Amino acid sequence: MQITQTVSEGLRREFRIVVAAKDLDEKLVGRLDEMKPRVHLKGFRPGKAPISFLKKAYGKSLMQDIVNEAATQGKDKAIAENSLKPAFPPRVELASELEDVVEGKADLEFTVTVDLMPDFELADPAKLQIEKLVADVTDEEVEGAIDRLAEQARSYTARPEGDPAQDGDAIVMDFVGSIDGEEFPGGKAENFNLVLGSGQLIPGFEDQLIGAKPGESREVKVKFPDNYQEPKLAGKDAVFAVKVNEVKSPDPIAIDDELAKRVGLNSLGELKERMREQMKTDFARASRLHTKRRILDALDAAHSFPLPSTMVEGEFGAIWRAVETELQREGKTAEDEGKTEEELKKEYHDIAERRVRLGLVLARIGEQNGIQVNPDEIQRAVAMRARQFPGQEQQVFDYYASSPQAMAEIRAPIFEDKVVDFIAELCEITERKVDRETLFLDPDEAAAKLGEK
Repeated sequence: MQITQTVSEGLRREFRIVVAAKDLDEKLVGRLDEMKPRVHLKGFRPGKAPISFLKKAYGKSLMQDIVNEAATQGKDKAIAENSLKPAFPPRVELASELEDVVEGKADLEFTVTVDLMPDFELADPAKLQIEKLVADVTDEEVEGAIDRLAEQARSYTARPEGDPAQDGDAIVMDFVGSIDGEEFPGGKAENFNLVLGSGQLIPGFEDQLIGAKPGESREVKVKFPDNYQEPKLAGKDAVFAVKVNEVKSPDPIAIDDELAKRVGLNSLGELKERMREQMKTDFARASRLHTKRRILDALDAAHSFPLPSTMVEGEFGAIWRAVETELQREGKTAEDEGKTEEELKKEYHDIAERRVRLGLVLARIGEQNGIQVNPDEIQRAVAMRARQFPGQEQQVFDYYASSPQAMAEIRAPIFEDKVVDFIAELCEITERKVDRETLFLDPDEAAAKLGEK
């Protein structure tokens, strides 16, 4: 076997490997000698058939296996002899005609391309300076949350016969929507409950039902928003044939022990305490989301090293396929996003590079500090996923048990969170008080609002 390195550029190495036809033939003869005592060929006693006859009968199928084994051995030898650390499974490409090789007419020649793991120095997590966004749970916010809860739990009483519907009333209605005289999917319902003024339906719909009475039929004309979630309806004029079945006025809201009992608690005081604790949990979760993003941003800024192109292109390919699917679903193009396709691809290619770089950094930190995801953590995550599919839990468990790739997708975010939490314990964190609105913004939006981007 002859191994020649032909490419050494950045993180890429390429080798030309040649296995002589005579070496392959020797392996073939060796295989035939091993199987000869067990072979029964017509006209020959067991174990007495000449090698030439065995070659004709079994040569091609055996040589196919020998060629595959030689390619694997050549690839492994090239990697071992050069002490390489592949970042991705090496690619093997045949350079000779397989049929000629199998028939013993040509040497086996193939190329092996290896993308290497980059060698880089980790930044010291203890030197990272992270600003943590936090917000206090105030008495006013607790009261506001209870008010919203009371509003959601509000009861309604049928209006006196003949009374028209007013803003804030609840109506029960049937409706059928059409565009250009044709009904469209999802535009029909019976006994649909709607609170007028809630903004539950598209703009203009609810306003046209104020003044309606039970038993009355109305024609509601609206226009779907240009950014409506269903592209086929976006921007279209529609007509809804509505029949009002009931009109109910809202009962007064009472913030008292009875409200607490309606949600399974004993008193208003207990409800307030439970609401405060829940809000603290929600605030802490939002704060952690910002902290994690800022840690990842700091790690990304602290590291710059060449990336394996195969990993980057694989990540970009997955991202871009998702983007194209979403654009197609919405009936949009890159230009609708205010960018050319090349600009959009560049933006997502940068995201792919960031993901790969951070993935390598987090993996190195985890490896150096013995951070692992144990089986119990993975099983809990799978169980949570299974609960999202009532009645199909066993199928979900079976799917993950039989798919290493799916299991890896479950493991990855758990590992990432554990490494981020490890870094958070080491780095220098200062708290910054913000209001509730800012705390619950997307990290990019929050940074923009705070003048950081």
